[in-house]
Formats: sequence, C-alpha cells, structure tokens
Amino acid sequence: MPNVVAIIGRPNVGKSTLFNRLIESRQAIVDEISGVTRDRHYGKAEWCGVEFSLIDTGGYIVGSEDVFEGEIRKQVKIAMSECSVLLFVVDVTEGITGFDKEVANLIRKNKKPVLIVANKADNHEKAAYAADFYQFGFGDVFPISAISGSGTGDLLDKLIEVLPKDENPVEEISIPKIAIIGRPNVGKSSLVNALLGEERNIVTDIAGTTRDTINTRYTKFGHDFWLIDTAGMRKKAKVHEDLEFYSVMRTINAIESSDVCLLMIDAQQGMEAQDLSILSLVERNRKGVAILVNKWDLVEKDTKTAKDYEEKIRERIAPFKDVPILFISVLDKQRIMKAVDLAMLVYTNKTKHIPTRELNDFILPIIENQPPQTVKGKRVKIKYVSQLKTEALFMFYCNMPQYVTEAYKRFLENKIRETYDFSGVPIVISLRKKN
Repeated sequence: MPNVVAIIGRPNVGKSTLFNRLIESRQAIVDEISGVTRDRHYGKAEWCGVEFSLIDTGGYIVGSEDVFEGEIRKQVKIAMSECSVLLFVVDVTEGITGFDKEVANLIRKNKKPVLIVANKADNHEKAAYAADFYQFGFGDVFPISAISGSGTGDLLDKLIEVLPKDENPVEEISIPKIAIIGRPNVGKSSLVNALLGEERNIVTDIAGTTRDTINTRYTKFGHDFWLIDTAGMRKKAKVHEDLEFYSVMRTINAIESSDVCLLMIDAQQGMEAQDLSILSLVERNRKGVAILVNKWDLVEKDTKTAKDYEEKIRERIAPFKDVPILFISVLDKQRIMKAVDLAMLVYTNKTKHIPTRELNDFILPIIENQPPQTVKGKRVKIKYVSQLKTEALFMFYCNMPQYVTEAYKRFLENKIRETYDFSGVPIVISLRKKN
C-alpha cells in the first residue's frame, strides 16, 4: 500500500481548500455550500522530497436522512480504510461540535495515525482556540489557515514524520488515460463501480451526483490504465449554480487530459444535441472516442433494432462516422468488459504511426491518379506527406495549400481510413506550403 493520506471531517470546515493547498492546484471543488465534495478525490502531494497520495472526502454527517449524506458516510469509511494517515480537519471559529465528536469516535475505531488540523486560524487569537481540540486525545493539534497557507509547513513536517517508513514511492509510469463522459445520469459512475467491483463512486438516481472528476488506476485482465469518471455535462442554460459550472470545467479538463473518451448515452433517449456537443469537444481535442449505448436492456428489440439504432447514430455524428459503437447494460453487466477492450483498441489506433516512406508509397499514387481540382489554370501538386509521431495528424506539403478544398481533405482522410485502422480516432489533414 502506498503512502496515502485522507482528509476527513464534518462539512464546511475547509477540507477541499486544504486539499487544493497541499497539491498546489484547484483540483477539488470549493464552495460555501456544505456537502460540495461528495466522492473521494485523489491528488499527489510532495514535501521535502517525500511524495504521498492525498484523498479529499465528503463531510461526515451522522443521523441525516439526505441520500447524499448516507453515501458520503460510506465514502469516508472507504477512504479511511485506504489511507496510512488521517488529517482530521476542524474549525477553530466554531469549536468542538457534536459532529466533530462523532468523527473522532469513528477515527478511534479505525486505529490509524491521526493529526488534528485546526483550520481557519487566521491570526494568533484564533490559533489559541486550537487548544480546545487536545481533549480528543489524538496528540498534537496544528492550527492552520488553508486559504493563506499559514501553518501548513509545520503540519507537513509532522505528516512526513509519521508516514510509514517502509513504503517506497511508486515509480511514475506512462499509461493510457480513459475518460468516461456524457450527460448526467447515463450511468458513468455505475460503469466505473461495475468495472472496479466496488462502490468507488457515489451512485444515485439524481442527475449530477458526480461533481468532481475521479481518477482510479485499473489493473485487471491484463489492462493497466487510468479510469476517469467525470461529472455529467448539461447544456449551458441548465447550469444555474456556480458549483455545477466548476463540474463542467472539470469534465472539459478531463477530456483535454485524456487519451480516449468513452461517451455514454442513454438508449431510451438516443443521441441528443448535448451528446453531439460533447463529441465535438472530444474531436476538437483530437482524443480517441467510442460510444457506449447504456440501458440497452430497457429497449424493446427485434433482429434489426441494433443495426437501425447504430445507423441513426452514425447519421447524427457525420462526417466523423468512423466511431466504434457498443450496446451495453451496466445494470446487467452486459458487455462492460468489451467496453474496456474497445477503449484499449481505440488507444492502440490513436498511438499508431505510419512510417513516412510507407505513407508516401501508399498515398502519392492515389493523389497522382485523383489530384486536387485545378484553380485558375494552375494545378495543385502534393509532393510529400508525413504523420506526426504523437497523433493522427497528417502533414501534406504542396505548392498551393490554400486551394485544397475541405472535400478533398475528406477524400484523403477516407483513403487513409480504408487502408489503416484509425477507428475512433479523429484524423487531421493539414496542408503546408513546400518551398
């Protein structure tokens, strides 16, 4: 087990602010509304050469009938079971509350090393109030201000001191990043949970449950990649609260940082305008993509249903039609492992590189036989082509690139796809002037 530190505490004591401070980025959502952080959120932090993983958890509440609060309690307990050290965050401005005592009791049952973090100690007077928390009996109390960073140095010094010494940092390796994206409530988090075999993410019937972006390493059945569950994206007109705006931004960032996106749609609702917007975002970022049609078990079917459904999808996503489509049911766990295989196949296609000589030997005779149209009596001559090693971007060098039409670019793309498997990968055809 690696060095893992969990941040726990009741709602609205500044856990996510501390998380952002320690990982030195605004990765977790922070809002004045209590209960903003619902899922466990992971990040990397480093202090004095010691690296550790950090988990930000939802605020722990006992006795609430709110469906989210019940799920948050589960998430806190899971995070505590995964960690090496606990950071118990409290609020010096409010003192000890009943909820703080409940969290303390939970920690005692867990028997993990714990550091009390007395947050919102913005001055010496407030820092003095931190002494009240010694009565929990967990040892030193660290007054800090997560917003300004005051006191976090002493906290981190103590943290690396109590971290297990026999746990070596895991060497960072480059592995694929697979993002699960789509509109709210199409089953993204349920798919993650089904693949992992545990309730890693909160699942409810309420759309928009997942607000942060959750990264989990998947190492099963010969695969090794990062699995990214994202907050559901809604139309801009429906994003009324700042909180959901941040969630959408996290989703966009997840797409931008991923290698392959699995776009989930609801079989009963079909391919809607928002799905097309998401697909367009994936294409613009040149990410690999496959479409998963979830809840297929709820659709009345005959022998042609799947074929007709797929044809309708391809009509809607044109001209980018070369996208794998898989019909699944997360609830019944139908073909969910095929979704993993499909994602890795798209990743293989995305990282494919055609040697320059082979590419020219293949495409130049085709261009010679079907050249671009003549413009003002002048012939466009394409003399050379190469592919970037990092993506499916093909550079065609010619004498008059400005006169090569979009239709001819699609012709070149189709010829490449006919010979090489770039299924699920947006191909970019770029024309450059050859001096």
